[in-house]
Amino acid sequence: MARSSGTSGSRHLAVRVKSARRRKPSSKEWLERQLNDPFVAEARRLGYRSRAAFKLIQLDARFHLLAPGRRVVDLGCAPGGWSQVAAQLVGSAAGRGTVVGTDLLATDAVPGTSLLIGDFRDPATAASIRDALGGPADIVLSDMAAPATGHAATDHLRIVALAEDAFAFAATILKPGGAFVAKVFQGGTEGALLAELKRAFAEVRHAKPAASRAESAETYAVAKGFRGGA
Repeated sequence: MARSSGTSGSRHLAVRVKSARRRKPSSKEWLERQLNDPFVAEARRLGYRSRAAFKLIQLDARFHLLAPGRRVVDLGCAPGGWSQVAAQLVGSAAGRGTVVGTDLLATDAVPGTSLLIGDFRDPATAASIRDALGGPADIVLSDMAAPATGHAATDHLRIVALAEDAFAFAATILKPGGAFVAKVFQGGTEGALLAELKRAFAEVRHAKPAASRAESAETYAVAKGFRGGA
């Protein structure tokens, strides 16, 4: 699987989808967007499970998060795009690193990873993650998002709540100097979570990778230099 920071650069003609009798306008718009999205085409060409793989590739290129031999936890890993990238960059398929992913949904096997079904907030699942990881994590990743309600304020609160849960778990498993990446919405990581991240890490940044759709409100909190029990 080749590493790529973007798309192949080839031009293509826009595809328009004709309306079908039973197709809702929103479904038509989604299908047109997928057909015309260069990251969707590039993900298919390179064998990634989803276009989201490029978000992690771009975040890693900017913040240098993944390296051979590191231990990685991927929370909310389905369909497996981020786990694919992590396994590729840490060399876990060759036995040089470890990638453990977990999700409420079953995820098709990814070479070089251990994929678990369960809620990381459940003590039994958390214990399984630790056992599979075999030591403290170098980085905890979370590309999780709650189903959108269409109400911006509600969606923001729900995704920040997920990020808070992900950080609470990360704080129990990260090694000193480790990193944490979590999806949030524009407006940044607010209030208590931002304060906690700044106390717990030496550096906290927000970034929106180019692979995030322009109309999307998503951005990512990237925290580096975990202070351990501080």
